Amino acid sequence: GWCPLSPPGTQTTQVLLEPPWTPAVQWDQVTLTCQGSGTPGATSWYKDGQHLREKKQDRFIVTDSGTYKCHRPGTGFSPSISLLFRNDWLVLQVPARELLEGDNVTLRCRR
Repeated sequence: GWCPLSPPGTQTTQVLLEPPWTPAVQWDQVTLTCQGSGTPGATSWYKDGQHLREKKQDRFIVTDSGTYKCHRPGTGFSPSISLLFRNDWLVLQVPARELLEGDNVTLRCRR
């Protein structure tokens, strides 16, 4: 499922990550989706603070490590998400969401 990186029910812009695990693994197809109640079809993406002029759609496939955020007119910037793509032969993944002490967490071991 989708992994919102802001609390559910907020009207702000947020980035959704699919698959919702971190660190990302090089052999997965990782998709970022910009969601918010702002103007649809007017999404801007940023990687490491630089505007990605060729990325104007609400979702796109990410292949490079970096810090990503999106902007929707009306609701503004999303929180940033840092993606680190790993190409190790064994990767331990955790859910890509805020974790609090006492939460039950499912871990994924990928090879």
